Amino acid sequence: MTQTSQTYSAKDEATSFLAQRTAWDRTKILLKKSPFTARFGMIVIALYVIVAVFAPWIAPYGEAEVFPTPYAPWGGDHMFGTDQIGRDILSRMIYGARNTVGIAFATTILAFLIGASLGLAAAINRSWLDQFISRSVDVLMAIPSLIFALVLLSIFGSSVINLIIIIAVLDSTRVFRLTRAVAVNVVVMDYVEAAKLRGEGLGWIMRREILPNIMPPLVAEFGLRFCFVFLTIAALSFLGVGIQPPTADWGSMVRENASLIQFAQYDLKAGLTPLLPAAAIALLTVAVNFVVDWFLHHTSGIKD
Repeated sequence: MTQTSQTYSAKDEATSFLAQRTAWDRTKILLKKSPFTARFGMIVIALYVIVAVFAPWIAPYGEAEVFPTPYAPWGGDHMFGTDQIGRDILSRMIYGARNTVGIAFATTILAFLIGASLGLAAAINRSWLDQFISRSVDVLMAIPSLIFALVLLSIFGSSVINLIIIIAVLDSTRVFRLTRAVAVNVVVMDYVEAAKLRGEGLGWIMRREILPNIMPPLVAEFGLRFCFVFLTIAALSFLGVGIQPPTADWGSMVRENASLIQFAQYDLKAGLTPLLPAAAIALLTVAVNFVVDWFLHHTSGIKD
């Protein structure tokens, strides 16, 4: 066997070996190469998801179970004490992960369904449809989203369904802008024009030709948008128009226990009680941003 044939044989074996790698193997290699911050973020997100899914089995008490002693100190039967009406803080923190994170995730998905669909349609149909949607989005973006959400929730009520729909519609404007911006550069490609000439429908072109080529920035935006939605829901709950009691929510827990901060000089643990849900909000936000930053760096093709 000649040296050239041996070289080709080695290349074929290498190609075959790479082709046989499973998706799980490639994922493990990718995770090993990821920085510490990204792995830390993934671990934190996984812990939050586990707590949210298994909240009824993890929480020591019920979400709205009331005990005789309001503002009970830390320790004993209540690790982090009780709130102003005697509900266990730890249990409400655990249930708050399910409510706050779950509602924020559902809201983000709905915002992307609305914003991405309209953005793709506007990028493909650069006529009156693009102008109409873009100008409507400009009007919505001109109004501060938090103030607009406060007004709308005051009018329509602070139910969970209204909260999800209102915040999703307001945040879909940002998703629309990004989707349209990245899709405009793709719709002029030859393969998209060929699909139009074949007579493919708008939905088919959006799903099969454009969307797969703009996924990395959209996935990164999903993580960032989740953080903004998560913080918005917490802020609205803190202001009293978000998730309503007795449903546990980290934003409302900060408001309900804020008065304990003034007693920090007498009882440090009691003063830290309102900071627990605030720390949970901050930790998840930082973790998601770590993962998003790593994902953007990885998909951009930039090497260290």
